[in-house]
Amino acid sequence: MIETILSSPTQVVKIGPQHPFVIIGERINPTGRKKLAAEMAAWDFERVRADALAQVEAGAHVLDVNAGIPLVDEPAVLAEAVRIVQSVVQVPLSIDSSVVAALQAGLAAYQGKPLVNSVTGEQDRLEKVLPLVAQYKAAVIGITNDETGISEDPAVRFGIAKKIVERAESYGIPREDVLIDPLAMPVGAVRTAGTTLFTIVRRVREELGVNTVCGASNISFGLPNRTMLNATFLSMAISAGMTCAITNPLEESLLMTVLAADVFMGLDENCMAWLKAQRRAARRASGESVDESQRRRTRRERR
Repeated sequence: MIETILSSPTQVVKIGPQHPFVIIGERINPTGRKKLAAEMAAWDFERVRADALAQVEAGAHVLDVNAGIPLVDEPAVLAEAVRIVQSVVQVPLSIDSSVVAALQAGLAAYQGKPLVNSVTGEQDRLEKVLPLVAQYKAAVIGITNDETGISEDPAVRFGIAKKIVERAESYGIPREDVLIDPLAMPVGAVRTAGTTLFTIVRRVREELGVNTVCGASNISFGLPNRTMLNATFLSMAISAGMTCAITNPLEESLLMTVLAADVFMGLDENCMAWLKAQRRAARRASGESVDESQRRRTRRERR
């Protein structure tokens, strides 16, 4: 059974083909967000708090936390961001950095079992990141590129995935704690980006027995109506065997697509998650608050 388990002090999230699709909220990332970057650099984390709360309220199961800001003490900022986010939400976190010292600081600050985002197939990166993952008993995302770059050949990328899984095991990291990212390339530039990813996802699941993840919004980069493209891509990736994705849970159409996919994959018992989501959407459309809905339901029950 393929099952990756992440935890916070109060919540456990299980990732695997026998569980509903897991959404990793992407918004706590200063890349491309000038206001957020400036605020985090100035040690202002109010927007971080707000983004954490909004993403969990929208339906994120895990939150990605990144502090990649030029000319700042990234280890210190990332560690503080991790502490701040854990103080306001209960979901597990994905600690995201290309700087090994920042990963270590984030892991040291974290309470529970996090996800590390990420390691590549590059020798130097494997040797620096995997010991940290093993030390903190975390799970890790393995990205399918190496010193040669990103291949358009799915067999080459699968080979890198296999190398990452095997190298992780050599450090004592069980393969269920490795999630492979097949790399969603922009389909507007690489015509076969979608089909290549789906091929890798199937092979990774069938031959390596590990879960898969990707940054879903990359697929639509440079194209109009990106939300529609991202949602359709995710539904197809789920049917190919993908079990989680880093994406924006505030895009309601994308969230609804994931919930609908869970229904058709037989992962939403009695369609309860789907029904609850539709009721929430109806309340929002009517302008009714959650508290008002609860009071109305209580009155009905007392009759």
